[in-house]
Amino acid sequence: MKPKVILVIPARYASVRFPGKPLIPIAGKPMIQHVWEQCTKSALADRIIVATDDERIASVVRSFGGEAVLTNPALASGSERVAAVAREIEGDIFVNVQGDEPMMPPDTIDAVIRPLHYNPSIDIGTAALSCNPASIANNSNVVKVVCTADGRALYFSRAAIPFHRDDGKPTWHRGSLKHIGIYAFRRASLLRFAELPESPLERSERLEQLRALESGMHIHVEIVEYDSIAVDVPEDVERVVSALKLKGLA
Repeated sequence: MKPKVILVIPARYASVRFPGKPLIPIAGKPMIQHVWEQCTKSALADRIIVATDDERIASVVRSFGGEAVLTNPALASGSERVAAVAREIEGDIFVNVQGDEPMMPPDTIDAVIRPLHYNPSIDIGTAALSCNPASIANNSNVVKVVCTADGRALYFSRAAIPFHRDDGKPTWHRGSLKHIGIYAFRRASLLRFAELPESPLERSERLEQLRALESGMHIHVEIVEYDSIAVDVPEDVERVVSALKLKGLA
């Protein structure tokens, strides 16, 4: 029986670095609409929900035909917002498609879902990209992941991993990749994850996926072909517009 897949887009209005970010116009549409439209192209999704803390965002989502639910503004992360939806809505797999990823490839969305269909040992699916290590190794804003040959995550870090002891330079191989921030959770795994306390490694790196690893959860990393562009600060909007123009979409 095909599992029911719910895509959840967390969208918080009160961003510290970029207030109102989900509603920022990009090529004539609010950013949240771009994210939602990418989600509608997923071949595996059964339902798409925007989980927001603000009625202004919910109203805009409904205006373009999307579904929005209001969640507690006190929730600390996107994963907690997705878990809040999972507690109230029936589904087998819940996918956290971040609300600041207006160019998330639909193939990437499906890629993180698919392994959960056939491997019951996987708790969480995510994605990564193989790329030139020199461009990201020492960039703490780019998260790196090391995984086994069959794709099981070993560690995520903002530092260059693995370290090459002989010359002090990062080494690049099949198991070391650029992480892309999208997560597909089994419902039970998501609800368990949301109840776990912040872990020491998570606190050190400020990466919540380390909480899952420290608790023994199985994270599968699917290697994908295309990167995405996250909008973290206002300057990132122009990067997205330029990318859309290259695709003939702006």
